[in-house]
Amino acid sequence: MATKSLARGMGTFFKDCEHPSSRWSKCPHDYKIRYRNAAGKQTEESGFTTQDKAIARLTEVYAAKKAAQHNQSKAERIRKYGAMRFEDYTAQWREGQRHLAAASMRHLDSLLEHHLFPALASRRMNSFDHKVVDSFIQAMEREGAGLATQSNAFQQLKAILLDAHRLGIFSENPLEGVKPPQYDPSKAVIPSKEQLREIRTAGDDTFRLITDLMSGCGMRNGEAAAVNTNNIVANDTYRISEQVNQTTKQYARLKHRKPGEYRDVPLPARVKETIEWYADKYGTVEGYLLRHPKDPSKTFPEYYISNQWRSIKKAGEVDIPEGMVIYGFRHFFASNCLTNGIPITDVAEWMGHKSLDITFKIYRHLMPGSIGKAAKILDLGLAA
Repeated sequence: MATKSLARGMGTFFKDCEHPSSRWSKCPHDYKIRYRNAAGKQTEESGFTTQDKAIARLTEVYAAKKAAQHNQSKAERIRKYGAMRFEDYTAQWREGQRHLAAASMRHLDSLLEHHLFPALASRRMNSFDHKVVDSFIQAMEREGAGLATQSNAFQQLKAILLDAHRLGIFSENPLEGVKPPQYDPSKAVIPSKEQLREIRTAGDDTFRLITDLMSGCGMRNGEAAAVNTNNIVANDTYRISEQVNQTTKQYARLKHRKPGEYRDVPLPARVKETIEWYADKYGTVEGYLLRHPKDPSKTFPEYYISNQWRSIKKAGEVDIPEGMVIYGFRHFFASNCLTNGIPITDVAEWMGHKSLDITFKIYRHLMPGSIGKAAKILDLGLAA
């Protein structure tokens, strides 16, 4: 008796007669099939009048067996991971984040320790839905967490829950319909020129230098802390090539940039004068103007400026807009650029934003007359 096999695991078909397989198409006997069922037991079926019908039945059995195996595997995953507490599931998920740099891993751990675990550690994974996620966001709002912190914590929770969703723990995406924390442009409090003039001289010389770098060149706090005279590549251009990482306390690559990448930004004459004045007065260490005040071998500490800022605000001797934070100096740079007609694409590049969408979302309100202005310009062309 001859048999013919299909792909591995699909079984065989044959005729239980004296005719060779080359004559089966003309032979009057029915086809039979042989396969192993879901329990692994060998099974035979008969009564198939054509080869195509025998193959179709084997294909049907194989597909059903594979589906059963998949469903069983999925059910096992749901039982295993669905009952897990969030803290335990996240610990396993974290081990797979090998692509993260050391500083990013520390930031992740900080978000887990201070925000996600206090609220969600004991919750079982299969109990998450959009209401739970919404409640978590609202709790962060009530506790006064900064918007950046809210956004970062939400993004980590999103990554964890989507990983669980891919495992099949949820029948529906638990993030469906959730409105993530959004940046509110009204919170980008920007000082006026007169206010900036007072604020920049309200602290010591270091505070003045940081203020000028952020408001004049659009630097982030950590980038200003890494200011270096060697990065003045032209009288009107400063090359931002590194920052002081607040986590590692070391010089590091720029945010959203690969090691060695940089961005060139405008260097206003007043800022250049401030850099040169500071360097002449205090000297430099390998070109760096700012180092740790108690140990020049270390990088400049972020808390130094934060402490001064709190003291200046507490003293109440200068006019500081309600709700302004240190980052308001960087906001001033963007405002100064956009209100003077500099394209937002250039501003986004100079500020080092990951995408133009970020710049537009934050600073769109600074261009309220752009459409009306464009209409007038276009009308002049049409009337010519």
